[in-house]
Amino acid sequence: MMASAQKRSPSPIEQTQRRERVGVKSSASGAAKRRLSHEDERLLKQILVKPQDYIDSEVFYEQNAERSIYDEAPDIQQPDTTWYHPVMDDLSGTRSRTVKSSQQVILTAAEERVLFHQFNYARHRVRQIQDEIWANPDRQPTPEQAESILGWHRRADRIREQIAETNLALVLAMAKRTRMSEVDFADLVSEGNMALLRAVDKFDAGRGFKFSTYACRAILKAFSRQGMKLSKYRQRFPTDFDPKLERSNFLEEKREEVQRDTADEVKQIVLANRADLTEIERTIIDYRFGIDEEPMDKPMTLEQIGQIIGVTKERVRQIQNKALDKIRVELESKFLGEPAEHEESEAAAAG
Repeated sequence: MMASAQKRSPSPIEQTQRRERVGVKSSASGAAKRRLSHEDERLLKQILVKPQDYIDSEVFYEQNAERSIYDEAPDIQQPDTTWYHPVMDDLSGTRSRTVKSSQQVILTAAEERVLFHQFNYARHRVRQIQDEIWANPDRQPTPEQAESILGWHRRADRIREQIAETNLALVLAMAKRTRMSEVDFADLVSEGNMALLRAVDKFDAGRGFKFSTYACRAILKAFSRQGMKLSKYRQRFPTDFDPKLERSNFLEEKREEVQRDTADEVKQIVLANRADLTEIERTIIDYRFGIDEEPMDKPMTLEQIGQIIGVTKERVRQIQNKALDKIRVELESKFLGEPAEHEESEAAAAG
């Protein structure tokens, strides 16, 4: 009985964990003190570290602001980011994958304003609940406050992610435009993504500008800072920097490997005619690229092929492009698992 009545004293580690655990005050009904899950507890503690920043707006203080900002707002298409593989694109050679029209979401100024109002209103509500919690002497949230502040914080994160994913193409466009030989492409894209997220946090949609105008400048400034930091490091540690050691030939080798594999696969597609090429298309591809024989030192020109088969060089170019489109569709369907999307365009061209 005595052994069962005695309570085991907590260890020093347990005492520290209890002191650091964010508690939730009991509700007005007198229910026992409720513990949050470890994930919610960690997130709540992180939220209460510092005041939440947000871009204020007069809309937030209007009557029924929450309903007008969320419930009465138009639905905005979610972005498709399945195309986003910047490092893989860099390894694939000169031709990188582009955003297809069916995947790209371009927001109007009105849609951007709706999203940023929703994003900043959620952060505004987080700040309001923070002030209410810190106004209490014990600075501990009630169950209702904890649930509300977590909900608004997660909503703000979801909208922030939606805005950033919609504008991912900006980062790639700026990175390809300002390629720096001394900065790795993956590091450049990573720095641009962080700059994009910071731009989402700081952008004021009420000023009437498009977000891309603000974000592009922020991304380019981040690239410049990245290059300056690398230059300062090299100036500070000149003896530690050896270009032969710092720069590997992995990308070049990977590009050559991808090009060889792709060329072999294209050759098999043409030889087996898996792309359903017509006889004239196969003839032109063979003359231009030497598929059936060893690679030619100097490919035949469009005009030379036209003289052989009896058509103009412009007609040869049209047939060649059509054949290359068929080969590309077959290649992408095998390696990328993407369905053929040129059927309608081909049918229209045939019509």
